[in-house]
Amino acid sequence: MPGAQTSCLHFVEAMTSDLVTERWAVLSDRGVEATGLTHEDARRLVHRLAGEGRHGLCIVTDEAAGRMSVPASRQDAANVPNKV
Repeated sequence: MPGAQTSCLHFVEAMTSDLVTERWAVLSDRGVEATGLTHEDARRLVHRLAGEGRHGLCIVTDEAAGRMSVPASRQDAANVPNKV
């Protein structure tokens, strides 16, 4: 089935190109941590923040992050403890 192989290859190429596009954001329990990242950069940031004890970490598109409410200021976020 050569058509199925071509279709599958096209899907993998499209998925790979999405992962290297700077369209990913990292969210935590404090709000939006960063936007405009490649998926690999977002993954690394999640790993680093988890090591610092940050909770509620996830990777979403910048579009989805734009729909999230964020703290009024970073000072508000600074008052939230890292660990319980």
